[in-house]
Amino acid sequence: MPDYPKAIAPVDHVEPVPRRIRAFLAGEQVLDTTRARYVWEWPFYPQYYIPIADVNRDLLVDEQRSDESRRGTARMHGLRVGETSRDGCARWYGTDALPGLTDTVRFEWAALDGWFEEDQEIFVHPRNPYARVDALRSSRRVRVELDGTVLAETTSPVLVFETGLPTRYYLNRTDVNFHHLVPSTTATACAYKGRTSDYWSVRIDGTVHPDLAWSYDFPTAALLPIAGLVTFYNEKVDLIVDGERLSRPKTHFS
Repeated sequence: MPDYPKAIAPVDHVEPVPRRIRAFLAGEQVLDTTRARYVWEWPFYPQYYIPIADVNRDLLVDEQRSDESRRGTARMHGLRVGETSRDGCARWYGTDALPGLTDTVRFEWAALDGWFEEDQEIFVHPRNPYARVDALRSSRRVRVELDGTVLAETTSPVLVFETGLPTRYYLNRTDVNFHHLVPSTTATACAYKGRTSDYWSVRIDGTVHPDLAWSYDFPTAALLPIAGLVTFYNEKVDLIVDGERLSRPKTHFS
């Protein structure tokens, strides 16, 4: 059993979104709504389902095919803005959809260039209204090892507690042994923390272990305490906290 809170929303749970949601492709506004629905297609976070009345239908391309799921039958559409096109990225749900989802459209997140809640850009997926993410300064002693080699050690970490995920330990750069870290071109994004600014692999005795550490130089406002700090994948390194070696969790999220 994990030592952190689980996600609590059941699959196919539907709730109203109280925020204004907008999304854009190639400079054109594809949707603008204050009537979106959260739909949990899996337990960890929801997707937006947008009323068709709040979608720019001139940009939709009917692909003359359907897709069936537990949520109902959807007519598949693409998007076209000038020379920019995205195939199979929109599902328009019909009358057999779950209650509240008739005539809503579910867009593939990555098919659009940018998503906004109110006037703030959001990343990767909608934020879960049932999730918390807290960054707390701590005085716990944290040591990070891999194959017996110490990668970092500190008594002033920032602990990030995120619903459904293991605790992450963010460390001052002065407490990290960069002799073993190799810069990586990898970049990721998080709905709650923003976009990473750095990634590192770890090299020990000639063996490179890819993408074990990362940093956010400009995190979202709620996560400002982690700005510029470095964290390691709990799942791929050994963590010793206050002298106790933690078991490696099985999840793989940043």
